Amino acid sequence: MVGRVDHFHSFIVAVFLVSAIKILREYERAVKFRLGRFAGIKGPGLFLIVPGIDSLAKVDLRVMTLDVPKQRIVTKDNVSVDVDAVVYVRVFNPSDAIMKVAHYLTATSLLAQTTLRDVLGRIDLDALLTQREELSKSIQKSLDEATDPWGMKVTAVTIRDVTIPDEMMRAIAKQAEAERERRSRVIMALGEAQAAAKMAEAAKLYEKNPAGMRLRELQMLIEVAR
Repeated sequence: MVGRVDHFHSFIVAVFLVSAIKILREYERAVKFRLGRFAGIKGPGLFLIVPGIDSLAKVDLRVMTLDVPKQRIVTKDNVSVDVDAVVYVRVFNPSDAIMKVAHYLTATSLLAQTTLRDVLGRIDLDALLTQREELSKSIQKSLDEATDPWGMKVTAVTIRDVTIPDEMMRAIAKQAEAERERRSRVIMALGEAQAAAKMAEAAKLYEKNPAGMRLRELQMLIEVAR
């Protein structure tokens, strides 16, 4: 009977020790609470807790990617477009990430959606299509400032895809065709102006040299005869 009791006690001690020993990887930290109160940050490596009294909230310090789902955005010139993005974020203060916001990754993702709509809604379509890098940096800066109190660092934002309605794509294609035609007309007009200038210059030379004018007339007659 005594042996059984000793065996049971040994089992309890073993379970207690196993529960008390914790190991965290180099990129992990744990926010420790004792009886519900903040009791420090643990990790990396080996440490002990008091089971039943201490609790841990584990945090990953690596850069994480958050996919911002497609957002329907109305640009400054009243064009509806669908835009999605990727946000790169990491935790730099584990205690703030756990204690100052509930579900810090979800909160950052939702904030990214509203920031994307706010920033892109203040520009026109041309700027959205041609200034993605500058816009991404603007969104990153706004997000980084907003999430700093949560112990979060937004390292980058990438506007991934911009979907334009079919009717707007057709309008853009027509605009591009009109621009090509305009450039073609400008080139033709420049060519005609240069030709006219050459002809005027030649006329002045022929006025000073009638023999040259006569020779040119003979050359033209020979070319026509051919």
